[in-house]
Amino acid sequence: MTDAILYRLEPTDLAGHRCTVTLTIPEPDPAGQRVSLPAWIPGSYMIRDFARQIERIEARSGGRRVVLDKLDKHTWQAAPCRGPLQITYVVYAWDLSVRAAHLDETHGFFNGTSVFLRVAGQEDKPCLLELVPPRRQDWKVYTSLPEAPGHPARAPRHGFGMYQAPDYDALVDHPIEMGTPQVASFEAHGARHELVFTGNVPNLDLERLSDDIRKICEKQIAFFEPRTRRAPFLDSTDRYVFMTMVTGDGYGGLEHRASTALMTSRADLPVHGRPEQSDGYRNFLGLVSHEYFHTWNVKRIKPAAFAPYDLERENHTRLLWLFEGFTSYYDDLFVLRAGVITRQDYLRTLAKTISAVHSAPGRFKQSVAESSFDAWTRYYRQDENSPNAIVSYYTKGSLVALGLDLLLRQESRGRHSLDDVMRLLWTRYGRNFYRGAPEGVPEDAMPGLIREATGIDVGEFLRRYVYGREDVPLEALLARQGYRLTWKTPSPLPSLGVKTARQGEEVRLATVYEHGAAHRAGLSAHDVLVAIDGVRVQHGNLDKLLARYRPGDVVQVHAFRRDELRCFTLKLEAPAETECVITPASEPFPAR
Repeated sequence: MTDAILYRLEPTDLAGHRCTVTLTIPEPDPAGQRVSLPAWIPGSYMIRDFARQIERIEARSGGRRVVLDKLDKHTWQAAPCRGPLQITYVVYAWDLSVRAAHLDETHGFFNGTSVFLRVAGQEDKPCLLELVPPRRQDWKVYTSLPEAPGHPARAPRHGFGMYQAPDYDALVDHPIEMGTPQVASFEAHGARHELVFTGNVPNLDLERLSDDIRKICEKQIAFFEPRTRRAPFLDSTDRYVFMTMVTGDGYGGLEHRASTALMTSRADLPVHGRPEQSDGYRNFLGLVSHEYFHTWNVKRIKPAAFAPYDLERENHTRLLWLFEGFTSYYDDLFVLRAGVITRQDYLRTLAKTISAVHSAPGRFKQSVAESSFDAWTRYYRQDENSPNAIVSYYTKGSLVALGLDLLLRQESRGRHSLDDVMRLLWTRYGRNFYRGAPEGVPEDAMPGLIREATGIDVGEFLRRYVYGREDVPLEALLARQGYRLTWKTPSPLPSLGVKTARQGEEVRLATVYEHGAAHRAGLSAHDVLVAIDGVRVQHGNLDKLLARYRPGDVVQVHAFRRDELRCFTLKLEAPAETECVITPASEPFPAR
């Protein structure tokens, strides 16, 4: 690999959260080599401008300084030079999230899009990555990036040294965790999986985690490859790595081709000697299942707009309802199919999703196809009015998947389901994506693909519930399967028509729902409630105050808007039936 692009990453200042990266380009462009850092990371559809964290950067060739001009917010161009070009830069890494880089005295976590410059015109060349240890000698390395075979500095398993990637896209799609985490491993259909937990987690039950997650992984591998049961990442690496950063209240995940970065709350993880299954642990298993399903759906089955990614600007697609919504449908369903949660737990989780979608008026203003397209500017940039203006392609997309699954089963009398659609997408677009045949799903292809997989025309369904703004008719679809969907009020108290948030001991209006009581009275998001009918409002007593009234009563509400005290006359409204309940039938939810 004499023509390989060489990267060297060294954690140089743990207390200052800085790492130093040295990029060596054996054959730079004779006209002047351009390099750039991605503006976003796949899976998180928002421009993040990672280059803003580069503190110092310089270039040399043959021991001499080379002029390096900054062309825009994330692009530099080196002056023409002979021989290898070496660019050294310092990255500030203090973003404790799944999206970027974080470094301190306890660990280092690095997404490639945050630390590795792209060499323009040489993206297809192989890459070598040398990981250099900090002064601490007890750290180990956890990544799905393969060690460089045959290289004299090849890294040992979990060690510092040389790793390799076939191209730049692969280099930035294998995040790196280094430190002293708690680790477990298991095999699922012959494929090695590693669980890596970073953070202070006393009495963590790694055995239970391994057993539960193994069952989920095995179910998903067998789902896409029922004959061979071969995990897709084995074409490029010998392992899959779940990297979990544990905090007091974190939650989230970001998928990669052979690993995932997760964040979870300490309280959501299982404890030795406590066999009970908490809601938080079920949520964590759903998150694990979601990100693992992405190994197929979005990392290999991709929208055409992502084949390949353009990491310098937004990549718009109207298909995120398929890639995120369908994944959100299958995540908890596979936890159920794996036997890790009960049918009752699954139905309760499904009901919460339905309740969440139906509580937001924005679903009547934006379709999930529009939500997908606007992810960059609206879904990932939400504000106090977002519930009134947008719909989530995750949650409503999962209801579209549920509705399609039920419809396909019913129309085919049980011969076909959404499973057939996913397997067709896998064989047509996913299985060979990294084998030299990269092709993405065209924007308008889904009606034809679903008909090809099942023989059923769902064009009208997609027109109304994906490209239109109607609610998926789940009550009728579930009824035909023997399930009863009903609605109830979550509280008997009269309603202000708002969502509140705690601000110290004060109550702040986080969202004022359109056409609700507070909206009609003139209250706005960010107003701080002071009093209702002269009685002070504080965190913890709002429900007690409202319990003294009935729907239709008129009250005087005092609130601060910024530093100005205002008074509003508000007519309390009846509590809405916003809580969904699904009554199970005698047969289990579709588990085929």
